[in-house]
Amino acid sequence: MYFVCNGKDCKKNDAKSFSEAIKNTIKEGDFRGNFKMVKSKCMDCCKSGPVAVFNNELIKKGDHEKLALLLKGDLPQ
Repeated sequence: MYFVCNGKDCKKNDAKSFSEAIKNTIKEGDFRGNFKMVKSKCMDCCKSGPVAVFNNELIKKGDHEKLALLLKGDLPQ
């Protein structure tokens, strides 16, 4: 499970596209059925938005590739 900020400032910084990109990623291949996205209220990281949190790590500036790598590293073997 990972959390994506859905606060006002993250929305202004295109959190919707970030959420959609990750949502599409977790529906493919090995990711399918292993992760769930949860939209959260403001995470108070407004200047770094859009942001997500996975395994207590903050992903800043909508870094889709970093989040995908973290998710891939957490796949069951």
